[in-house]
Amino acid sequence: MSNGEIKNKIEGGTLYLVATPIGNLSDLSERAIKVLSEVDFIAAEDTRNSLRLLTHFGISKPMVSYHEHNRRERGEEIAARLLAGESCALITDAGTPAISDPGEDLVALCAGRQIPVTSIPGACAMITALTLSGLSTARFTFEGFLPVPKKERRERLAEFETETKTMILHEAPHKLRATLADLEKTLGGARRIALCRELTKRNEEIFRTTISKAIAYYEEREPRGEYVLVVEGGKKTKPSVSTAFDGMTPEEAVAYYLEKGMSRNEAIKSAAKALGLARNEVYDRMKNN
Repeated sequence: MSNGEIKNKIEGGTLYLVATPIGNLSDLSERAIKVLSEVDFIAAEDTRNSLRLLTHFGISKPMVSYHEHNRRERGEEIAARLLAGESCALITDAGTPAISDPGEDLVALCAGRQIPVTSIPGACAMITALTLSGLSTARFTFEGFLPVPKKERRERLAEFETETKTMILHEAPHKLRATLADLEKTLGGARRIALCRELTKRNEEIFRTTISKAIAYYEEREPRGEYVLVVEGGKKTKPSVSTAFDGMTPEEAVAYYLEKGMSRNEAIKSAAKALGLARNEVYDRMKNN
């Protein structure tokens, strides 16, 4: 038996992470179809959505739901079945499981119990967008969706100010304008961005522009479809993060961030990072004022 044949053999007690199409059904690999056809059961984010995919390829398998709201109890059930010798394929609604997805918890659970896990690679929206962006692919960071709570969102955006790697985000159409506005406020309007919409689908669109021009574009057009945003990283700087902070005292830097709506603790943390100082040093300066 060749090495390829050994790798393709379905093993009992193994969790298979199977990447599914992000739009074009032809992107489901031959190996993925084989695994989905031969495992004992399939764990899916949305069983109704996945049933349409399986039906298209003539696959009929028992399914269980596994998603954000039942991942703990269902994860235990899946692990128990794997330990009993069954094989399971984990799929998400689109793309690669365990990337910005509760599948990461199931992988960690299996790893902790010595349950074999393997991946059947395929479509991944963030990698597809990155390769199409025209921006640097040498180093990048995946941010997923920005947090919704205002405090967490401000903290995440503050981290973007010093990020030199290409940044990749997901965004829903009804939140796109607000996210672009936040990015402009944080990074400036001249920063390059690629807005990748409806990837691999009929209406696929790659819009390479700047943040300010993207804002103007969507003031006149309604955002449609799911977006992946690829944002140019900043230029490397000295420990003093930005020339805007050159010559600033810790008190002035804290005041700058307070004016942006941050809490006192958030402002102290960001000021320390911007000035290349220890957080306690800035905190002590502020305590005496």
